[in-house]
Amino acid sequence: MTASTQKPSIHLAWIFLVAGILALAPAYLAVPGARGAAQQKDYLSEEEANKIRDTYTPAERIRLFVTFAEDRLKQFDYELNRKTPDRRRPEILNAFLNGYAGCIDDAADQIDIAREKQMDIREALKLMKAKDQEFLAQLEAYDKGGTDFDLYKDTLEDAIDGTKDALSDIDEAQKQPSGPPVRRKQ
Repeated sequence: MTASTQKPSIHLAWIFLVAGILALAPAYLAVPGARGAAQQKDYLSEEEANKIRDTYTPAERIRLFVTFAEDRLKQFDYELNRKTPDRRRPEILNAFLNGYAGCIDDAADQIDIAREKQMDIREALKLMKAKDQEFLAQLEAYDKGGTDFDLYKDTLEDAIDGTKDALSDIDEAQKQPSGPPVRRKQ
């Protein structure tokens, strides 16, 4: 082969390579989480996402997610009981319940992470269990019907199921030993 016959095949190979990269780039950038841990959950504010990112232990993250979940329920209750409802009320009510459920799910995910890393999260589990039981009672009170119940009924059922699942995860985690064995000085 001479140099003149290699040039067209090399140019063609480069063209295919560049075309392939350009074709895959938009798909790579559009996939949630494809760029690593910098992804922000759509139900968290930028400030909340930064707090989660800046927190290093699953126990601290559990506390934060529980706080955020509580905030979503307070906002849901406020919107539900407003005398002059917003014109986007169904969207707002469902967004608060979805945000609540996302926070509870993420807190429960931290339980699994702590287990994998053998970290002690007993205190965070106690807090989460107490709060989740309060949340469940509050959600079940909403489930009895009321004004505009049909607007958020399905999302409410998802939030109740998510809370029950989280409580089950907590109970399971509390039965298992938490963290590595503690070495005592003699």
